[in-house]
Amino acid sequence: MATYITLLNWTEQGVRAYKDTAKRTEDFSAALNKLGARLVDIYWTIGPYDLVCVIEAPDDETATAASLQLSGLGNVRTATLRAFGREEMGRIIAKTGD
Repeated sequence: MATYITLLNWTEQGVRAYKDTAKRTEDFSAALNKLGARLVDIYWTIGPYDLVCVIEAPDDETATAASLQLSGLGNVRTATLRAFGREEMGRIIAKTGD
């Protein structure tokens, strides 16, 4: 499974309902599972982003579908990054031929 880091910011709607954030996380995790993906971890953060998620998904299309579903609820805006682990980066470097 591929790893994705999703940076989230609450919308006005989302921050008004901040008390529901833990429940919304449970719902998001269940929605990911239905797509064949998994919420590895989530962090509520201080700084330019309100939350950071680590997600595993079988492919970019599934990760994008998850982001669209989540953003479509109107509580957050997302920016998703494809992340590469140590082994994956080793294989990428090996392909450079250097």
